[in-house]
Amino acid sequence: MIDSNMEKLCVPGFRAGGVASGIKNGGKKDLALIAADEPAVAAGIFTTNSFKAAPVLHGIRQIKSHKVQAVMINSGCANAATGDEGMVDAERMAAIAAGNLAIDKRLVMIASTGSIGSRLPIGRIEEGTPGLVESLSPDGIEAAAEAIMTTDRYPKIAARRVSIGGKDVTLCGIAKGAGMIEPHMATMLAFFMTDASVESDCLRRLFKKSMDQSFNAITVDGCMSTNDMALILAGGKAGNRPIRRHTPESAIFLEALLEISISLSAMIVRDGEGATKLIDIIVEGARTRNEAKRIAYAVGRSSLVKTAFYGGDPNWGRIISAAGAIGIPIPPHETELYFDGEPLFRGGRGVAGNEEKIAAIMKKDTISVLIKLDMGTAKARVFASDLTHDYIDINAHYHT
Repeated sequence: MIDSNMEKLCVPGFRAGGVASGIKNGGKKDLALIAADEPAVAAGIFTTNSFKAAPVLHGIRQIKSHKVQAVMINSGCANAATGDEGMVDAERMAAIAAGNLAIDKRLVMIASTGSIGSRLPIGRIEEGTPGLVESLSPDGIEAAAEAIMTTDRYPKIAARRVSIGGKDVTLCGIAKGAGMIEPHMATMLAFFMTDASVESDCLRRLFKKSMDQSFNAITVDGCMSTNDMALILAGGKAGNRPIRRHTPESAIFLEALLEISISLSAMIVRDGEGATKLIDIIVEGARTRNEAKRIAYAVGRSSLVKTAFYGGDPNWGRIISAAGAIGIPIPPHETELYFDGEPLFRGGRGVAGNEEKIAAIMKKDTISVLIKLDMGTAKARVFASDLTHDYIDINAHYHT
């Protein structure tokens, strides 16, 4: 999703690029770089997996300064479960980027994605970095988005331009992910750039809120990665007064950030390994948002539900069974279930008479599932994918 009023995809104060360095076969781009003209205010969210990859551990340490000027990302090798040598390689990767950009290595974040258990081909990264730096350009975001892909079928980019304090502000995000999608306070790999000036604490809080409602509300296969990471860099080139918490300007910024975050997270689910359908699950009328999210996730994670959607089977029994199995006392007679506005279950029983409409809905590639509980006012939304034969084929032969 790119705002129609944007002439070209670029964020003032940032350059980006992507090249093939030989990490992946076939001459595919596998090394990306995002660089700010000056150190930017930064915030990050990382995987909660106990087996954190070396670049994640490096990033958790680096982000404490809340200042980042460059992010280097490689695909084709996760640098996860690689012991002390993995940390050495991660440090070396940051130093390579810093040296070629002539900046302090403490201002460099790194990220890696690919198969687990193999050391980084650091020599190839070192050889490829000068050309990568040379390729940097204001409109190099698309090349960077391509270079971070693994099993993704297409690059994922979203951008918005809004007015804040009388200044035009640009936000842009790129992401990758198709498998091992179950973040739990993290994301796959996602990188956001904005020329807005934002106070550090405000940026951190707004970024967390946007992630909670987007990348932390999706599921493809219920598997959390060792490498999940999301970063945002605010460079300040727009010249607006720094955005502070609890102001109209922060609300405008959050709305734009949410829009591109939700767009990118939906792209990831739609591109889920082998996926043919995007299932938009909304739970309304829960007692708390946490309970609403738990119910939505229970439905989205269910293999029986996911395979039913793949087969075009409107099996509402699987949905209410998944929702009712997690220990939350859902009232059966007050619960209602809808697909794209058409009722399937209410009053404690299935709804008959609209079978043709439901059959037509099941042929769509995006289906809205609404569960009304009548327990309270809280709601939550989760994006999920269907489960297909192709998912098994891809992951049965994916080297880990």
